[in-house]
Amino acid sequence: MNPIDRAILSTDWITIALFLSMVFLTLGKYLFQNRFSSFITLPFNNKYIVLYNKKGQRFYGFHMFLTLFQLINFALFLFICQKNLLDAPLGTTPRAFFTLMGWILLFQLLKLGAQRLKGFVFNTQDLVSELLFYKTSYLNYSSLIMGIGNVILVYIVKDPAVLYVTILLFLFINGIGILRLLKDYQNIAFPYFSYFILYLCTLDIAPLLLLVSYVKD
Repeated sequence: MNPIDRAILSTDWITIALFLSMVFLTLGKYLFQNRFSSFITLPFNNKYIVLYNKKGQRFYGFHMFLTLFQLINFALFLFICQKNLLDAPLGTTPRAFFTLMGWILLFQLLKLGAQRLKGFVFNTQDLVSELLFYKTSYLNYSSLIMGIGNVILVYIVKDPAVLYVTILLFLFINGIGILRLLKDYQNIAFPYFSYFILYLCTLDIAPLLLLVSYVKD
C-alpha cells in the first residue's frame, strides 16, 4: 500500500482571526448596548437608520468596531471560497488571507475617498455621508451572516451549500438595504435615476466584481 500525502489546513490562525473579530463585535455590543439593540433588527425595520443617520451620530466607535468585524470576516469568507470553490488560486496560507484583507481595505478606502470627493465637488457632503452610513450599516449587518458562515465552514461542516446559502443571504440583506435606500431617497433618486444607478454600480458593485475577479485569477 503506497502512502498518500494529505494536506491538513491548520485552523490555528483562523481561530485567532475569528476570535479577534468576535472581540470587536463584543466591544461594540458592550459599549453601545442601545445602538446594538437597534442595529440587530436592521433588516426587519429601519429604526437604526432613523435614529443614528444624523450628523454627528453616524460614524461612532460602534460603527468602527462593526466595520473591523466586517473586514476580517469578509476576507476570511473569500479565503474559504477560493479554497473550496476555486482550488485555492491564492493558496491556503495566512498570507492569502492578509492579501485579501489588504485588497478589501484598499477598495473600501478608495471608494470612501471617491465618494467624499464627489460630495465635496458637488457640495453634497451631508447627502454622501447619509448614503455611506446607510450602505455601510447593511454591509456590516450582512457580515454577521458571513461570520456565522465562517464558523460553520471552519468547525462544523465543509459543505459548498453553506457557502452558497451565505452568499444568497449576503445579497438578500444588501438588496433590502438598496431597496430601502431608493425608497427613502426617491425624491432625489428618481429624477436622476440613471445617474443614481451609475453611482451605485461605479462605487459599490464594480469594486466587488474586481475583487471577485482577482480571487478567481
